[in-house]
Amino acid sequence: MKKLKRYLGVLGMLGVLTLVLTACGGRKSLSQQDVLTNDRASNTITWGVKADTKLFGLMDVQDNTIKGFDADVATAITKQILGKNGKTKFVQVTSQTRIPLLKNGNIDAIIATMTISPERKKQVDFSDSYFDAGQALLVKKGSAVKSVKDLNKAGTKVLGVTGSSSVANIRKFAPKAKVLELSDYAQAMTALKSGQGVALTTDNGILYGMATENPGYEVVGGTFTKEPYGIAINKGQAPFKNKVNAALKEIEANGTYNRLLKKWFGNVAGFNYKEASR
Repeated sequence: MKKLKRYLGVLGMLGVLTLVLTACGGRKSLSQQDVLTNDRASNTITWGVKADTKLFGLMDVQDNTIKGFDADVATAITKQILGKNGKTKFVQVTSQTRIPLLKNGNIDAIIATMTISPERKKQVDFSDSYFDAGQALLVKKGSAVKSVKDLNKAGTKVLGVTGSSSVANIRKFAPKAKVLELSDYAQAMTALKSGQGVALTTDNGILYGMATENPGYEVVGGTFTKEPYGIAINKGQAPFKNKVNAALKEIEANGTYNRLLKKWFGNVAGFNYKEASR
């Protein structure tokens, strides 16, 4: 009798364990769950934004919040999708960490000066373009470097950020130059100031922000690529992507987009606000 009870007890435990394992196996990971459904339930959209890029996303140490054009556009889109009481949560990302964080489900979308490219489309989906940037050069005022052609010399050192499309572009337009890759724009700017390279290259919008903080440096040569920025979304999240695109169209139509563009770029020397307006 005791053996029978023990046997039945073991069977019961095995049954419970099977149910637990089955439930765990059937539960979707964060990246597989429906983003739009979860965001509506929490009344919050979690965005990956940069915190080292003036004008787009920069940490304000006084109140420990990220401020910039990307952050404001994300907030405006959130209100369009979730309503006026919708909440925006920002998670700091870099060019290297943004896609892994999205793929893991730690963030719902990336709005972080991210160029839409065929290579990235293999990993993520993109919204419509929300900012038409182009790659340019930041140099010390008085520099002999006036365009990307001036970089195409053996021994010339150019600074870029790991994970950005600008590194690959400079190798295409100035193949003789040596590219030194830094982890973020703050380090790249420090390297430029210390003479580790003759120019820092990335999108013009980012460089304008750096020039406003460093009066001894200027953006030169115009743009030599087209770098349309898009909002990156995990593949398989079509309902959320559609809502983001609809929200983008709405903030352009109601004047919010142009208001934000003027807020952040209206007084930046060399920036053609009228040309960028939508």
